[in-house]
Amino acid sequence: MNTVVPSLRADLVAIFHAALAAVDPLHLVTNHLRREGAQIWVQSSHGVVATWRAPTLVVGAGKAAGRMAAACEQVLGPEAVHGEVIVADGCGADTQSIQVTEAGHPLPDERGENATQRIVELCKRRETGGTLGLIGGGASSLLVQPRPPVRLADKIAATQLLLECGADIGELNCLRKHLSRVKGGGLARLVTGQLATLLISDVVGDDLGTIGSGPTAPDATTFADAWAVLERYNLVGRVPAVVSQVLRDGIDGRVVETMKPNDPEAVHCRNLIVGSNRTALAAAAQAVRSRGWAVAVEESPLVGATITAARHFGSTLVRLMHQSARRPLCVLAGGETTVRVEGTGRGGRNQEFALVLAREVAGLPITVLSAGTDGVDGPTDAAGAFVDGTTVRRARARGLEPEVALARNDSYGFFGELGDLFQCGPTGTNVMDIKVALIAA
Repeated sequence: MNTVVPSLRADLVAIFHAALAAVDPLHLVTNHLRREGAQIWVQSSHGVVATWRAPTLVVGAGKAAGRMAAACEQVLGPEAVHGEVIVADGCGADTQSIQVTEAGHPLPDERGENATQRIVELCKRRETGGTLGLIGGGASSLLVQPRPPVRLADKIAATQLLLECGADIGELNCLRKHLSRVKGGGLARLVTGQLATLLISDVVGDDLGTIGSGPTAPDATTFADAWAVLERYNLVGRVPAVVSQVLRDGIDGRVVETMKPNDPEAVHCRNLIVGSNRTALAAAAQAVRSRGWAVAVEESPLVGATITAARHFGSTLVRLMHQSARRPLCVLAGGETTVRVEGTGRGGRNQEFALVLAREVAGLPITVLSAGTDGVDGPTDAAGAFVDGTTVRRARARGLEPEVALARNDSYGFFGELGDLFQCGPTGTNVMDIKVALIAA
């Protein structure tokens, strides 16, 4: 029998959805665009970022790109915009003049490759007006045009190997950028005239060159850095030979580098982050306060190995439990950890995080929701999982051992058996992960 207190679970979900509402792409983009007649402005809280006269070419990719495109049509008018954006399966949106194409994620596919080619042709043909880029989490997989002679299958194989090794997003994107013609500023190199990009950040530190592998941003990494990533995970001899060859050619100067900050093409680029994990956490904190609870927001993002990060977070919760006053305390944290896949089970970083946390909070009045803001956790239909002080006891009553499930990387099976998976479906946005933990009074 599921003994997680229903009211607590409902509260955690409500707080999570408050965080999502704050990073709704429709809301975020609407606040940064303005049109008067034929004149269009892209603006931040500090002033105008770019301006041009209609028409506007809209291109981009990411899980949030569909709703971002819909916002562009809403503010600028469908008659004044055209273009195409690529989104992950299940993240489509209703638009009139901007095509929204679904494609593969986290591994790219031919749908993404074909859509990217169409976007490239649109950028090459644009003659008047300005270009508006829309980039969000997932764009690294969705916006795909391998650098010849690398083929899509080669890039998929290299990406899969890095994912299995537990490489972080920065390492993944470093390699992706140097195997691509559109990442690492490659898309910006195709655009003449005004270019402004609105970005929803899904990376720690909100680095412009890392969000979506920076198709319209300068890149600080090099071919040598990409080679070092392969060496770090002992993949030099395991990736397709053509991947290693392109990196070597780049190191030797036979292949052009990604766009750098001082390159002439970078001068006309304007990149504006309109939403991030911090935006979501601030909204979650407000939702907590509205319930009369005390709230603590972890300043440092949760990064690195999932197991290590979960144990550290568990220790923090136990410490705060002993220090907290009589009213409930909600602890919020964000970030993105990495999982090293060694077993044959199913799961994702949030489900594994919750699985590790189960032993840390066993027997304690602590309830936690760990979930991805995109609604998808790894190759599963869950966004994450709930865990509380009764999880271990309930699991063992069913013959389940947390450590065994962890060794098998089978957090999905573990929480599925307990009825503690959190399944909300694709959200249409992505600002990494959120942990909502309630320490009961």
